[in-house]
Amino acid sequence: MLVEVCANSLESALNAEKAGADRIELCSELGIGGVTPSYGLITTVKKKLSIPVHVLVRPRSGHFTYSDSEYEVLLNDIELCKELGVDGIVSGVLNTDGTLDVERTKSLVEVAGHLHFTFHRAFDWIPNPLEALCQLESFEVDTVLTSGKQISAEKGIDLLADLNSIAKKITIMAGSGINKTNIDVFKAIGLKAIHLSGTTFHNTVSVANKISMNSETHLVEHQVAVTNMELIRQIVQHVK
Repeated sequence: MLVEVCANSLESALNAEKAGADRIELCSELGIGGVTPSYGLITTVKKKLSIPVHVLVRPRSGHFTYSDSEYEVLLNDIELCKELGVDGIVSGVLNTDGTLDVERTKSLVEVAGHLHFTFHRAFDWIPNPLEALCQLESFEVDTVLTSGKQISAEKGIDLLADLNSIAKKITIMAGSGINKTNIDVFKAIGLKAIHLSGTTFHNTVSVANKISMNSETHLVEHQVAVTNMELIRQIVQHVK
């Protein structure tokens, strides 16, 4: 069984390799489901790791339906990852109703070229997962990361089993809530890959009277935060 570790830093990536992981998915900001890591993180990890490095290409948090400008960023990030010599891309695009955006996802796969392509957990929003799996297989996606459309992969075990039984070429990789106490569940249904972060917390600071830098107003999955031109214009006119 292949073990992929979702690593959010150089330290996490090195720990994963030393622990025997087969590969990593490199990303930033696990708390929002992950976004594309920085150029500096990608290049440093590639220099120091010997196991394959797959990179999450996701320009922002929230939903998976992208504007033209966001889609341009996706394409550019994949091109950059190819130049940096990464081993795989983790990405995907949905339509506004949650169905697979076949045209745009296919284009991402084509741009990725020879790189391993994983369709990420946007799959768990798709209302017709069995049909979507066949669509992804038709344009040679290599892996689907999914929890079986549940909050955890263990709860989604029935759909995971169904997907695994009909997958012809795609590897079904279970992710979300996987740990040493439930791993046998996924082996029992014949899955060949699992995905986990194995996160613990350290490096604690104790700043007195610390104000929070987190912004709950920006954590909205069905909408996208964007700078409002008119609001900025009013401020600029006022101060200038």
